[in-house]
Amino acid sequence: MEQINTNESLSIVNSQLSILKGYFPELTETQQQQMDALYALYADWNAKINVISRKDIDNLYLHHVLHSLGIVKMLTFKAGSSIMDIGTGGGFPGIPLAILLPNVQFHLVDSIGKKIKVGQAVAEAIGLKNVTFRHCRVEEEKQLFDFVVSRAVMPLADLVKIVRKNIKKQQQNALPNGLICLKGGELQHEILPFHKQTVTLDLSDYFKEEFFETKKVVYVPL
Repeated sequence: MEQINTNESLSIVNSQLSILKGYFPELTETQQQQMDALYALYADWNAKINVISRKDIDNLYLHHVLHSLGIVKMLTFKAGSSIMDIGTGGGFPGIPLAILLPNVQFHLVDSIGKKIKVGQAVAEAIGLKNVTFRHCRVEEEKQLFDFVVSRAVMPLADLVKIVRKNIKKQQQNALPNGLICLKGGELQHEILPFHKQTVTLDLSDYFKEEFFETKKVVYVPL
């Protein structure tokens, strides 16, 4: 039975990996190898430290990696940009973005040390050179970045409040520096205080899978 379940899991994983590569056909051979390696690494770590719901690990490429890459549908960061990922957990969205954008520097922050440990181990195993990690609360991080990204569930107003101090003044991207976060569900109430500046994209316009029907990317200039 275990073997059947394993084969079924691998079939699901490979199918989702093919979907991911279909959406990002420009991946180099190195990037493809890095993406290929993620499932085994996260499945192994997840058995020891729960960074992804155990029921959801087979959906890694759709629910976690591809979802993370939805951020580039809002903005593809220019080479030389610096990005902080807050509440990164085991490395989302930071690690998939760092694979896709090797000339952009990512700094991944989480208040839970064992989750940062997983992110560091995964990044090291796949040879990512453009990521750094810090175990701290985001309020403690004083460095400046072009953008802050997040997939954490914190309300938008709270996110804006704690990351405003981390945004650089000088601009180099197609959008003014600010916050780009992945959100789901009804957002009208959350966005209301920022509605005049906020840009929202429906990921269902880009990714056709059912999972993305309610998923959005929200940008707030800071």
